[in-house]
Amino acid sequence: MKTLLKINLIILILTAYSFKVLANENIKIGLIVPLSGEYAEIGNSIINSIRLAVNEIDDSRIEILPRDTMADPNVALDVAKDLYQKDVKIIIGPLFGESSIYLNELDDVTFLSFTNKLHNNHLNVISTGVNAISQIKTIKKFQKKEKLERTIFLIPKADYKIEIENAIAKTKIKLKDKYFYDTDPTILTSQIEKITRYPQRKQNLEDEINRVESSNVADKERKLDNLKRKDTLGGINFDSVIIADFEENLKSVTTSLLYTDVSSNRVKYISLNQWFDESLLKEKTLQPIYFPSVNKQNYEKFTELYKSKYNSLPNQVSFLSYDILGLVYYLIYINDFDVSRKIFYEKNKFKGKIGIFEIDKNIITHELNLYSADEGKFKKIF
Repeated sequence: MKTLLKINLIILILTAYSFKVLANENIKIGLIVPLSGEYAEIGNSIINSIRLAVNEIDDSRIEILPRDTMADPNVALDVAKDLYQKDVKIIIGPLFGESSIYLNELDDVTFLSFTNKLHNNHLNVISTGVNAISQIKTIKKFQKKEKLERTIFLIPKADYKIEIENAIAKTKIKLKDKYFYDTDPTILTSQIEKITRYPQRKQNLEDEINRVESSNVADKERKLDNLKRKDTLGGINFDSVIIADFEENLKSVTTSLLYTDVSSNRVKYISLNQWFDESLLKEKTLQPIYFPSVNKQNYEKFTELYKSKYNSLPNQVSFLSYDILGLVYYLIYINDFDVSRKIFYEKNKFKGKIGIFEIDKNIITHELNLYSADEGKFKKIF
């Protein structure tokens, strides 16, 4: 039996080797990103990262054909047509979802767009960014770990609102409620006051102070002193809050929560992927705040590699592009070097620097880690 297994293994190895020798044509992969204009720096960072990935894969048959989209959807279509004429069937890019609007004209070509938006994509455009589904799946794991039963979701009235709503439905995350807010700070605070029942809790405190003042209870002065130290009185009807916002807008929301006496010590503050925004570490009042993200250790290693090679820091999207080329090569390899759309249709997994890519029916999601910004540092939770 052992001899038979050895023979089968030898045949399998020889067959794979023979096929690899026969598959000696170049693996042509297009790359369409802005190389001139406002977003040229991002595009060139992506090209540099693709070069690093090509060196890592070390297969001389890989041929990358870059083209400049100028971040223009019409130009994106033109350069994609040029690549198609050169028998390119897989193209990495474009950078923005808006640049994909005409790419359905090339339905034989699969585009791996860097956008994280899934809504209204053409059938031949696959989003590779860290999408809302991937992030909310990770938050759902955190809910279970921390036994959070009454989570509210705060969603800004922004262009990505529908992506968040679709991800909530797709992941079936358990929520007590969801609310939509204005990013204008003058409107935001009053909205947060209503969500957190701040006026009622404020009134509860005033009523209790009046009650104690007019009573003959023991330790009256001590009780009054304790009450006057409080901002509100009464429980909060949620145990965690997910804030779908970033940078200064995120800080505006947490500031409003603090104003309404809902601190991160009373409920769990959770946000979406923050790409390890260092400014969060300076905001002590919002800590701890939890967020899903790519693997921090791998991100830092990639940044050091990129910096040592190009003497500059990479864009976040370029970290993603490094993995995308690895993913494409892996799928082509396990599918007998078939360069077609079907390789993204079958259910599969690929472990990259970001984490684990899951591919199923032309949709890519990521298995992410969860971190906190706490006590002035980023801490890995899982």
